[in-house]
Amino acid sequence: MKIYVGNLPFTIDDEGLKKLFGSYGEIDEVTVIKDKFSGRSKGFGFVNFQKDEVGKKAITEMNEKEIEGRKIVVNEAKPFDPDKPRKPRREFNSSPRRY
Repeated sequence: MKIYVGNLPFTIDDEGLKKLFGSYGEIDEVTVIKDKFSGRSKGFGFVNFQKDEVGKKAITEMNEKEIEGRKIVVNEAKPFDPDKPRKPRREFNSSPRRY
């Protein structure tokens, strides 16, 4: 079972996230999402447990738990849907320049 962990402190890396959830059971993979330019954490990540019941227990016990002064959000990860409408990106050349 893959779970989403949001509102993470920016100091937590992959190893820190693994430590945070390691007591619940066997973990296949841990990923903290990072900015591709700065390498800094974006404040969320994913933990993949081998067993669904372990993941559900982690969700129940860890959701809204305070970590380093931040209440984390923990729930089941949803698969990426490329057909889902997304907010348009901001266009930088859409208005005339002012000098």
